[in-house]
Amino acid sequence: MFTVCALYHFTRFDDPAALRAPLLALAQAQGVRGSLLLAREGINGTIAGTRSGIDAMLDHIRALPGCAGLDWKESPAREIPFARMKVRLKREIVTMGQPDVDPRARVGHYVTPQDWNALISAPDVAVIDTRNDYEVVIGTFEGAIDPGTQSFGAFPQWWEENRHRFHNKRIAMFCTGGIRCEKSTNYLLSQGVEDVYHLKGGILKYLEEVPPEESLWQGACFVFDQRVSVVHGLAPGPHVMCHACRRPIWPEDRNRPEYEEGVQCHRCVDDYTPERRDAFRERQRQIWLARARGERHLGGSDSPDP
Repeated sequence: MFTVCALYHFTRFDDPAALRAPLLALAQAQGVRGSLLLAREGINGTIAGTRSGIDAMLDHIRALPGCAGLDWKESPAREIPFARMKVRLKREIVTMGQPDVDPRARVGHYVTPQDWNALISAPDVAVIDTRNDYEVVIGTFEGAIDPGTQSFGAFPQWWEENRHRFHNKRIAMFCTGGIRCEKSTNYLLSQGVEDVYHLKGGILKYLEEVPPEESLWQGACFVFDQRVSVVHGLAPGPHVMCHACRRPIWPEDRNRPEYEEGVQCHRCVDDYTPERRDAFRERQRQIWLARARGERHLGGSDSPDP
């Protein structure tokens, strides 16, 4: 059994590039795989490995400047759900495109999973799902508003166009692990919204701690690794991934006429040029050839960035 660890922390890294090589070297030495993002604003990612490997990584990250208060969430996996280890330098660890947003300054009120149901059931509370549309479609909280955004960077524009709908409402927001809400609540506070709340630890913590019989969650939660989705107790969900668009689909969706493994699904059938699809077909051919040799083709099983 392996441990999957989702983590993030907002802090000031003066030279994030200098942190990359030691992190990558330690991960490789410990057999840890996954994806970490480094930026001047902090660190974010999901990694997986043995218990000792994850502990070594966490010890190293907590020793980085300002990271003693690192937040992380763990779940078990029978196999490591990543093909390799990546440590990437980014402008933001979660891209919102709002240079004045700073979660280190202030964020909304944290609400524990145990108190979340009461909050979102209150008549004066509007519940907003800050995730992307392909994540929301497979699961969300009962009564939550779906902004229908294709990227987190589109959230500020959506808010500007819809803020009139939330006059005299308290705002409760949630996301997968909590990081997007650190930015979205700071953004709303800067826009003059006074009562802003967010789910501490995100959906993952809620599914871990709240029993199914008490839950207001409906469906599965998309995760950024080869498990694709998880359900209550953080057990693997029923979904598989289209390796063309990286969106979750149901196993039976592979029987649709639009589906071609590694090339397209019914969700992305109109999204790519013929040249791009030819490249996908060649990649899939290489995957099959590697599989026939008993090897693992890295290009076919990477997960999207967290």
